[in-house]
This record gives sequence, structure tokens and C-alpha cells, in this order.
Amino acid sequence: MKNRKSGSSIAARRLDDTMKAREAVTKLVITSRRPLAQGKIFGRVGPYEQIDGTAYFAVAPQHPANRLITDLKLAPRDAGGRVHYSADCRLLRPVEPQRGNHRLLFDILNRGRALALRNLNSAPDVAPNDPLDPGNGFLMRQGYTVAWCGCQHDVPEVAGLMRLHAPEALTPHGPISGKMVVTFQPNVTTAVQFLADGMHRPYPTHNLDDRTAVLTEQDHEDAPERIIPRDEWSFARLENGRVVPDAVHVYMASGFLPGKVYQVVYTAAGAPVAGLGLLATRDFGGFLKYGTAAQGNPCAGDLEYAYSFGVSQSGRFLRHFLYLGLNQDEQDRTVFDGFIPHVAGGKHGEFNSRFAQPSSQASRSPNNLFPFSDVEQTDPETGRTAGLLSRLAAHGKVPKVLHTYTSSEYWGGHGALVHIDITGSRDLEVPERVRIYHFGGAQHPLPTFPLQDTDPKQGYRGQQRFNWVDCRPLLRAALVNLDHWVSDGKPPPPSQYPRLDAGTAVPPECLADTFRAIPGVNFPEPLRRFTRLDFGPEEGIATHAPPRVGAPYPCLVPAVDQDGNEVCGIRMPTQVVPLATYTGWNVRHPDTGGAGQILASGGASGGTLLGATIPFPATREAREATGDPRRAITERYASRADYLERIRQAAQTLVQERYLLVEDMEEIVGLAAKQYDVLCSQR
Repeated sequence: MKNRKSGSSIAARRLDDTMKAREAVTKLVITSRRPLAQGKIFGRVGPYEQIDGTAYFAVAPQHPANRLITDLKLAPRDAGGRVHYSADCRLLRPVEPQRGNHRLLFDILNRGRALALRNLNSAPDVAPNDPLDPGNGFLMRQGYTVAWCGCQHDVPEVAGLMRLHAPEALTPHGPISGKMVVTFQPNVTTAVQFLADGMHRPYPTHNLDDRTAVLTEQDHEDAPERIIPRDEWSFARLENGRVVPDAVHVYMASGFLPGKVYQVVYTAAGAPVAGLGLLATRDFGGFLKYGTAAQGNPCAGDLEYAYSFGVSQSGRFLRHFLYLGLNQDEQDRTVFDGFIPHVAGGKHGEFNSRFAQPSSQASRSPNNLFPFSDVEQTDPETGRTAGLLSRLAAHGKVPKVLHTYTSSEYWGGHGALVHIDITGSRDLEVPERVRIYHFGGAQHPLPTFPLQDTDPKQGYRGQQRFNWVDCRPLLRAALVNLDHWVSDGKPPPPSQYPRLDAGTAVPPECLADTFRAIPGVNFPEPLRRFTRLDFGPEEGIATHAPPRVGAPYPCLVPAVDQDGNEVCGIRMPTQVVPLATYTGWNVRHPDTGGAGQILASGGASGGTLLGATIPFPATREAREATGDPRRAITERYASRADYLERIRQAAQTLVQERYLLVEDMEEIVGLAAKQYDVLCSQR
């Protein structure tokens, strides 16, 4: 009995030791410091420097703040019971910090890439290892410290990409093994397919001759599955025309056909603790905000507020971060005061799963699990109750959140689930500390100008040319409004999104006739649908792979006018004063297979939706010749000057409503002039 008590006391002391307030960042190793943009001066803030390095972490698996991280308890631990890992990191900060605004913008990496400069500074796209281009310098002129930290374990070894270096979960018998699913949709016929999205690190099959592995083919993601006989395909690749066994490729002599959806179900072995990417974000952000100079924090004593921003996959990462309640660190400090998850819609992601594929675009993946809304709901089909902010609300620690997204997220089947209940019968009340901004008529990725229907890098092609509505000025205003909300208590302008009670959220089917009346336009078929998915009883560990598919969720999209342009949301001046029909959807070009299906740039079903620009006829004669029901440009506007004056007035209205910054007005008018010239030159 005495020995038993003694053992319990020792165990209790060890547990207490892991609960003591310790900085999770054990060290920051800086590998380089250099001037940003060759020492360019950004207004009153002056020059910036770029700091690159590696952050090292140690976390306690049994700490309450970490308990929801899948398989963390199976990672190797040190003598003190903590799990160690590291992540690549980068900082941009004023050379003279006292001239900055003392705010941190933590940009969530997307597949190892930094996106804040492209989305908030309108910077050009550059290769990962090229010098950073600050674009219009918006963040720098504002005085932000900008940070990135590796959060994805499967980022490929490409110079300039930042990744998480996570330990593998282990059992007493060695690495974990289990079933997993890889989904892909080719744009061209190919005999070989890599078992990962975008050349990310794959999970190798544990057995090249595994006869239980299954390959299926579908005409589209919701079509019946056809099992391809096992002797018609293999785990292999082609090398100089020879078939070579390979654990991370699949080979089929007859070829994978463009537009078809394929799933490979196989057994993998070796599962890194992917959820450590969530903790790296929390703890590196907390380190920069609270860490001392003695601890190696280059921002010590400078940062008053911290905001986090994420685009697409990175926005889904932030939604998952909020859902798990991870905004409080091991010392119960609030890390981020505000969030902007951009173009995430209602999705989460594979960021805390065993055998996680964070970059997967598949619709039948953990990307698409309940809950979707900030407010708590009970799903009548499953009986499950949850809300995106429920865990943080339970502790009274809800940050300010601005959800910003485009029309594509509605046509993807999940956007409306953020603010309409999962029966599709009523609008939800938006929490006081939340705003929802739908950017009407815009597409999920950044706009395409000049017009084109093909992306040569990824090989996808649309029936219509891609959407050119640029809503980045709205993002800049959103960040300014978020900062005022947090630091000054000045609420941002009201939420703007499609609503049932206003008749602006409608089933997509009811818009079919409007779009089919436009010459050369096909309406999507089949339409996208989100369905309930059952991966098994334990969140983060799939015991059903593929998942069991349940009842569909409702799908609602923004209502449109007689031209096919949306009538709700925050609409850019080029949408209010249009030259074309702008949609958040496009359909696949017949040359890439899957004709009629909604175009997703990710290649696999459920990917990033592309929108369309469908120009109005330039003249009445052109309209009458084609039978286009939409008025011609010359019938709408008396002249180029008349058109641009209307653009300017629409921009001024947005400035007055605080959805737009004064500094962006001239850029918007200038872009509108270029677009007018392009379309009117095509008479």
C-alpha cells in the first residue's frame, strides 16, 4: 500500500510538471536576415527586413490545451514527457519596429506557400524561392509584422516552401498502419498517377502486391462506382517505357481518362502527427506576441494585437483551429485577437487526422464535416450537436472573426451552411463577434486578367473564360475594419450575404433558365452536393475508409438578376456596373473530359471552383445577331466616360459604407477602364 501511494505521488508530480507554464517554443534559430525588396521604403514606416529560420517546439500531450490533437499521445517524448518537433518560419518586420503599428498578421501557409502578399498587397505570383515581391506595399505601409510558420507535414522538398517537421505516431509494435483513400480526376489521359495531391509527400502502400487494395472509377463524384479489376492496375510507374514497381504511384495500361473520378483505397503504414501544425501556429503566434528577448523572440515587447489570415485551404485551417478551441495556449493566453478565414466557406480540413492529406480536394473527405456554422446546431439526421465557436464560447474566449468568401463557395455546396441552418429552412443568427462577408460575383481563386479559359500550369480548361472580378480591395478594408474592431471597439460594417428571408438565397436549379438563355452557356450538371459522411466513432481516426455516405445537406446559392449577375453580398463596382455576367462557377471544357461538370482547379473532385466572365454583346447589332437576352454595352452606357463615372460612384458608395478604402478607388477605376477597352474593342 505504501509503495502504491508513493508511485501515485510520483506520477502526480510528473503530471503537475507538464502543466507548469513553459514556453512551447524552445528556441528560434535564425538562418538569414536580409532587406525586403532591396531596402525599399514603405512610407512613414520605412524599410522592412526578412528573417528566415526554424522554430523548435515541445508540448505536453496530456495538457488540456493539447488533448484534441490526434495521436499526439503516441508521439515519442523526452524525459519530461514532452513531444518535440520543428517548423520552418519567416518574418517580415519594420527595421525600426517603433515605426510600425505593433500588430502581427500571421498568414497561414497554403501548401507551404505564403499568400498574404498576393491577396492583401496585390503582389504578383512568384516562385517559392524567388525574392518576395511586396506588391503595392499595403501591409508594410500599415506597419504590420507579417509571420509564417510551417503547418503542413507533407509539403514537398522544394526550395522556398515552408513545412512542418512532425514526428511519427508509434505503437509498441511500430508505425501505425491503416486504410486510406486517394482521389484524383485527370485533365488528360495518363497511365500513371502519383498517390498525393500536387506532388506532396505521399503515404506509400505497405505492400506492392496488396490484393485488398481497390481502384474505382466514377463519371463524377456522386455517380455509381465501378471497381476496376485488380489485375488491370498495379502500384507502379513508368521508367523509360518500362513498368517499375513503386509504392507511391498507381499504373493502369489502359489509362486514367480525363474527367473521370478515381479512388485508390489501400493500406498505408507510417502516420506523422499532422495536428502538430495547428499547435505550431498557436505556439509560434503566442511566442511572437508574448515571448521575451531572453527567449530569442525578435518581436519582444513590440506586438499589442495579433490577427490571423488564411486563404482557401489556409482559411479552412483557421476554421478547424477555431473549432478545436486552440486559440488559448498552454498558459491560457489568447493568441490571436481576430481572424479572417478567406474563401473557406463552410469547410474544415484534414489538419488533425491520422493519415491526413491536408491538400486533398475530395468532397468525401474530412474537409466537409459538420459543424459548418459558428453557432451551435443539432443535426436532426445524426443527433450530433456542435458549432465552430462552441469550445471557445464555453470559456468566454471568443475572438473577433470576419468570414470572407465568394460565390464559388456557394456553388461548391457549402457556403450557405455557414449562415443557414442545416435543414435549409431558416437563417441563423450571426454571433455578435462575427461578420460574414460574401463578395458577390467573384470566384474562389484570384481573378484572371486578361481573359483566358485555360491554365497552362495545371492543365484545366473552362467552357467559359475565367472570372476577372478582383475583390482584393474588399479584403484590405476588412483587415482595417478588423483592427479597429479589436483595438478601438469600433464595430465593422454589417454582414452581407444571401438570406432566405430576403429571397436572395435560392436553390441553384431555379437559376438554370436564366443562364441557359445566354448563347453558348451550359448550366452545371450535375450540381454539387455536400453529404453527411461517417468515418467512424472517433474524430480524426477513420475506421470507415471510404466513409459511409448519408443524407445530403441543402444547397443554396445567391439569387441573380435577368443578366445572371448576383443581387446580394458586397459587390465590387465592376459588378454593380457590369460589362458581363460574372459567376462563381464554370464548367469543364469537353477537351478535358467530364463535360458539364463544375470546373474545379484542384483536379480531384471537390477542388477549387473557377468562375466565369461572360461578356455582354458590345452592340445592339451583336446582341440581335446572337439572340442574347442581355442588353449590349452600348445600350447600357452612353460612353466610356459615362461608364467610368458610374464605376466611380459605386466605389464611393462602398467607401462610405466602409467596405472599401479610399486609397483603392483609383485602382478600381483604372482596372474598369482596361476591361471596358478590352470588351468594346471586340465589336
